[in-house]
Parts: sequence; structure tokens; C-alpha cells
Amino acid sequence: MLITRLVLAARNARQWLLAQLAFVPLQLLKLFPVDPAMNFIDRFARFIGPKTSRHKLMLTNLRNAFPEKSEAEILDIAMESWGGMGRLLAEYVFLDELFDFDPEKVEPGRVEVSGIPLFLELRDNPRPFIVFTGHTGNFEMLPVAGSAFGLDVTVLFRPPNNPYVADKVFEFRRKRMGNLVPSHAGSSFTLARQLDRGKAVGVLVDQKFKKGLATQFFGRNVKTNPLLPKLARQFNCDVYPARCIRLPGNRYRLELEPAVTMPRKPDGSMDMVATAQLLNDKVEQWVREYPGQWLWYHDRWNIKRSLKD
Repeated sequence: MLITRLVLAARNARQWLLAQLAFVPLQLLKLFPVDPAMNFIDRFARFIGPKTSRHKLMLTNLRNAFPEKSEAEILDIAMESWGGMGRLLAEYVFLDELFDFDPEKVEPGRVEVSGIPLFLELRDNPRPFIVFTGHTGNFEMLPVAGSAFGLDVTVLFRPPNNPYVADKVFEFRRKRMGNLVPSHAGSSFTLARQLDRGKAVGVLVDQKFKKGLATQFFGRNVKTNPLLPKLARQFNCDVYPARCIRLPGNRYRLELEPAVTMPRKPDGSMDMVATAQLLNDKVEQWVREYPGQWLWYHDRWNIKRSLKD
């Protein structure tokens, strides 16, 4: 028993130390103006990223997704993706300064929004609906935009493995993004309850999933989480695509698109596999448009293990 306690204490101490090492550099960024800090972290990530083990996975993913592109083009996309990863971390620190969108303002700021009539229609006619996005641009800004329009959206997110980092990230998100549901075994029931109450939910649909619906992404086989198709079938609610696009000059455009039409079988029931494929196709469309803004270091196609052979 004593040995077990010592092992747990040592593990907790290690996780606490790693959390502090992660947060201290980010806090130091706040000592500098936003634009120089954002540009610095972009360059720093482009320097460090290629030296990590994930760089090989990133390049392999890009070659598989874009066989028509040259090695120079692949490397350019990879470097932009590493820069975007660095920016994503720094944007946590500066989000309060970066997100300056106000529906009442006429003059554009750092953040512009496309699809304002949809936001207003959803606000003025409350009903259950689902919003989905992918790991492109700063996807964390989307629920902040929903809050700015007065929408009550419950967002599903995957907390970091480090509990100290998870607590910090959860507290940061909760203050700015409204209702949050950590991804775990019972999270689907929480989202279902929200929809049953006439509320809205938001989910990421391009995460790696070991057991799911057999689909394709960039022409390669993947498993897709059936959560959104199941919720859409159960509640027969509208499903809206949304994304964030990074613009030059540390600016952003948030887009809410019209509701997609759910694929149906001949008997009128929702086609679950076709719905999952529709989600993948939409994210693929976004990624092809701005390939450097997706997080290519994710093992979406489950090939990381094969690269070690």
C-alpha cells in the first residue's frame, strides 16, 4: 500500500511539473504585444516541429492525401501546419484580445463572421440543432462566437491526458465557451439530454476513432465516430457545418454554413454510414481549400505504428 501511494505521488508530481513547464512559457508570452508574440510562436513551432517524431507522420499523411503535390509543396504545407499548432497554443493566451467580434459593431476587427443571418435565426427561433467542425484554423473560436450571439451550445471536447493541464484548459474554456462536456463513456447521454431540452450541441468530427463507421477520408479508409449520426437520427434535428479560417495579419474568419441534408435510405430512415461520409467529405473540402490549417500530425488514418516498422 505504501509503495502504491509513493508511485502515485511520484506520478502526480511529474504531471504537475510537466504542466508548469507547459504553462510558464505561454504566460511569458503575455508580456509581449499580441502580434509579435503570435508571429514568434509561429516561427518557433516551425523550427521545433520538424525535429519531433510526429514530423515523419505528418509528411506521410500529406503524401498520402496529396499524391499529386511535389515534395516542396508537401513541406510547405507541413511547415504551415506546425506554425498553426504553435499559434493554437498562443491563441489560448491571447484569446480575450484576439476575439473582438461584437454583433452590434459595424467596423470589422480581427474576427469576421460569415453566416450572421443563420446565427440570428438560430438565436431567435430556439430549437435543438448540432454544429460540427474539424481541427482547422482555430476551431476553439467557434463556441466563443456562439456565445457572442447568445446561443446556448454545449460543446464536446477531449481533455488533455495531464489532469493539471486538463483542469487549467477546462477552466479557461468554461469561462469563454459556455457549456462543456469532457469526452468520456457517458458524454453521449449528456449531449442527448441537451438536445432533448431543445438546446444545441457542438462536436469535432475528424478525430481518430478505433471503432466506428467504415468511411473514407482523402480516399483512404478510416473509422468515423457514429455519435453525430446517432444524435441526428434520434432527434431529427438540423446539422450545421462551421469552421474557422486563419487570415493574414493574425485575423480570422468564422463561417457558419447552411444546414446539410441528411442522407436517407429508400425507407426514409437516416443512412448512418452515408451521414458519416458526408461529414468527412465536408471536412476534406475545407482541408483541401486550406491544407496548411489542418493538424496533420494527428494519426487520423492509424498508420503511426506502421512507420516504426
